[in-house]
Amino acid sequence: MSYLDDLFNLKGKVALLTGGGGVLAGAIGSGLAKAGVHVVFADIIPEHAEAVAQRINKEGGDAVGLITNVLDVASLEKTRDEVISKFGSIDILLNAAGGNMPGATIPPDKTVFDLDFDDMDKVSDLNFKGTVLPSLVIGKTMSKQSKGGNIINISSMAALQSITRVVGYSAAKAAVSNFTRWLAMEMAMKFKGKIRVNAIAPGFFIGKQNRKLLTHPDGSYTERGEKVISKTPMGRFGHADELIGAILYLVSEASSFVTGVVLPVDGGFSIYSGV
Repeated sequence: MSYLDDLFNLKGKVALLTGGGGVLAGAIGSGLAKAGVHVVFADIIPEHAEAVAQRINKEGGDAVGLITNVLDVASLEKTRDEVISKFGSIDILLNAAGGNMPGATIPPDKTVFDLDFDDMDKVSDLNFKGTVLPSLVIGKTMSKQSKGGNIINISSMAALQSITRVVGYSAAKAAVSNFTRWLAMEMAMKFKGKIRVNAIAPGFFIGKQNRKLLTHPDGSYTERGEKVISKTPMGRFGHADELIGAILYLVSEASSFVTGVVLPVDGGFSIYSGV
């Protein structure tokens, strides 16, 4: 095995991906499978998780789909037990469950005083609590494994900069970033550094929830899409598979002394002032 192969060797590892039916989780899971990882897609809609798993299996990977509610401890514990029973360990947890709701956004024709607090709570729960609970349930299992494990969270550019409209999502993802750093410190100090916790902060990627907001049916950019592109030095939206390299780095021995980072994958969006 070459030096690089050894440094990034993930063969035989087991990864659990929440929000497994989503575009980003699907792309990352595909990349992990190609690296020899056994991938478990967990999603509240079983058909979504199973569809992604079947696609990866057809590509030669090893994947399964499980129904999981990231806001329910009993559901998470059931999923954990099923994964341990099948594979013997959980080496990687990717917290990719998340999303937004209309009432937690402020469109141009409304103000913050029109905020729907029920939707705000739901967005906070899904993105923040939906990261904390899996981290605790699966992290506890990792703490008992001699080889420990890696927890990867999904933050956002909305956590790093003030982006119009997405007040609920921004607050929830900012909490995810802070929790990532706090949990990394806690795990390193209490469990001898064998559990690392990091996050990626994707820039603007086209997905189901934002496609109509950023692009027209013909593929041209909306006004908001144009604003995003003008603030992105690389001049384009990201492709989901461009997240894979960052994940492979963060869960491999190549980053063995890296914990508590929130790594932007954003085409330069976070560092550009617009001037």
